[in-house]
Amino acid sequence: MNRAGKPIFLLFFLGIIAISFSSIFVRWSSADVAVIAMYRLYLTNLLMLPFVWKYRHEMLGLKFRQWLLLLASGVMLALHFLLWMGSLRLTSVASSTVILALEPILILAGSVWLFQAKVNRMMLIGMGIALLGSIAIGAGDFQVSGTALKGDFLSLLGTIAVAIHMLLGQSLRSGLSAFSYNFWVFFVAASSLAIYNLANGHSFGGYAANEWGIFLLLAIVPTLFGHYLFNWLLKYMNATTVSMGVLGEPVFSSLLAWMLLGESLSALQMSAGVVIIFGVWIFIRYGKTEPKPASPDASAGQGSGILTNQST
Repeated sequence: MNRAGKPIFLLFFLGIIAISFSSIFVRWSSADVAVIAMYRLYLTNLLMLPFVWKYRHEMLGLKFRQWLLLLASGVMLALHFLLWMGSLRLTSVASSTVILALEPILILAGSVWLFQAKVNRMMLIGMGIALLGSIAIGAGDFQVSGTALKGDFLSLLGTIAVAIHMLLGQSLRSGLSAFSYNFWVFFVAASSLAIYNLANGHSFGGYAANEWGIFLLLAIVPTLFGHYLFNWLLKYMNATTVSMGVLGEPVFSSLLAWMLLGESLSALQMSAGVVIIFGVWIFIRYGKTEPKPASPDASAGQGSGILTNQST
């Protein structure tokens, strides 16, 4: 790991902690999940507005292909929020977040299929250890009937959506700044949710002050310090590595749910949290890959291979 490796590693774990607050804030809100997600993203755009002028030329000078990918990435992010946040109303925080552990596996499979990426043994070992820990986090909480099963299924669909979002983001970030990418993706996702809310007759106003406070907290903590930070890290870390952060989310989310929501947390689940962190550390510290040789013509469009570890 080079000199920049340690700061990048610390920022990565800051992002994990930040996104872990998302499930808590969603549980605190009584608004419809689509409304929560919409205002979360629109408020994030509002917070970013003072810096738009600096990036105006890049933001308005995108190619047609980039606009299409941004549109697709934003819609996938909207679906992720809609489905995953909806799952939190039907199942526990531990069960919902542990299903997100499938995200890096889906991204890894997509990277190998779409970008012919190469992986090594240590990457697979680290991912396997973290995945086992994630399964243990929710092992005592999974239910096989009723609303909990529906919630688990929604979380799975949301995981598939965010995996596609991350793969599209890796491709876009090779030629686009983090600010421009995040601003447009958040705007597309929020607008997609606005259309959904209009179609379903959800109210856009009339919410109490504490609800607006929750919307703002979601914009600042898990979105700016979570999703924005992860998208920025795509320039220095590959998409699979960044997505490994989601394996740490069940640890902190479950702890927060235990402290703030009164949800149960067993000794097995707490021990599994240590296992997850260990697996994530192995993946990042030792999971080095060599980029697949690419022709000069192909490298510009592929971002030099989605699993290339650019920071170590």
